[in-house]
Amino acid sequence: MAVSTDDLSTPLGQKLTRKRRFRLPFSGPQALVGILGLFLLGFLGFAVFNDNPLGGEPVARVALKPPAADDKVAAPPVEIKRAAELPKAPEVGGQKTITIIDGSSGARRDVVVSADTSEALDANAPPPMMANINPKLLEKTRHGMVPIAADGLKSVNAYAAGSDLDRARAMKMPSIAIVIGGLGVGAARTTDAIMKLPAAVTLGFTPYGSDPGKLVERARMQRHEVLLQIPMEPFDYPDNDPGPQTLLATATAEQNLDRMQWHMSRFQGYVGVANFMGGRFVATEGAMQPVVRDAGKRGLAFFDDGASPRSVAVAAAEGQGMPFARADVNIDVVPTLADIDKALSQLEGLARERGVAVGMASALPISIDRIGAWAKLLEGRGLLLVPLTTAMLKSKSG
Repeated sequence: MAVSTDDLSTPLGQKLTRKRRFRLPFSGPQALVGILGLFLLGFLGFAVFNDNPLGGEPVARVALKPPAADDKVAAPPVEIKRAAELPKAPEVGGQKTITIIDGSSGARRDVVVSADTSEALDANAPPPMMANINPKLLEKTRHGMVPIAADGLKSVNAYAAGSDLDRARAMKMPSIAIVIGGLGVGAARTTDAIMKLPAAVTLGFTPYGSDPGKLVERARMQRHEVLLQIPMEPFDYPDNDPGPQTLLATATAEQNLDRMQWHMSRFQGYVGVANFMGGRFVATEGAMQPVVRDAGKRGLAFFDDGASPRSVAVAAAEGQGMPFARADVNIDVVPTLADIDKALSQLEGLARERGVAVGMASALPISIDRIGAWAKLLEGRGLLLVPLTTAMLKSKSG
């Protein structure tokens, strides 16, 4: 008889009670198959009897708040021929001005629009008339009002700065005229030149900028003489582009004169015109002659900035007998204090030698500050700062 471990450990005199063990009705591989079958039956029952049309796909639930009745819905942006319309000025007199920007080229065009209707007027409407302008010295063109000589009156005389007493003093003293160019585009820099420089300094304005007329008016109120700088073709045009409506050496005289009238109509009250860049143009006699001739007939002076040694402006102006000047020294080619002072000293030497000298500078802050400080001490050295027209008059009399 076999004796188990339990039998041996049971105390003597006690009957061993055997434990009954639970056994599955099947074991081994049969048990595994049964368990899987029960799982499949449960899944099929869930799929058949559960109401889920998405068949178990993942679902994200978002709570949506319905818009209120007075909520505004933003309208989609409207693009017309790839152009953006930007408000430019408040409505005045039932009209407003918008700037249309071509999306491909970036070109801007101003359009005056009625505030009550969508009717658009001329895109290049003439600028408004400026204050203290003699209407007899204006001629109406398709671009606007441009200077004209009439009844013996000329802009070069009507808008010249300085008094007869100042001009009389200049005839007796070595004199220097300074022209600051490139004004009208940057309002802050232009204002600095207007307010910080002596009234005898002549200011040259380009026709560009949002409202050059207002800046020109301010300059004239401060008794500055004003020039209109006309963009002309440089040698590396169009890589170096002076701006819209540039006068071109290859264009016809009619085309250049029409462009010149556009520039002349941007503002009024200037004593003459000057080249803005234009190395190739001022060296081309066939292009320069009609421009200088037209300026002379309109009662304007001509100023050559002196940048091109091949310029024919002198001969063209002498042929018309019109007031003319050419810059002797470009003051801030190298914009450092030492080089600007050297150029100003050179101007002083030329004025003492010839009686009159003309300098040209840009509206750099360093140039404005240095010329302003230099001018305060000039008379103490026996020289006189004069407007450009006074220097022209003295050159002609000499």
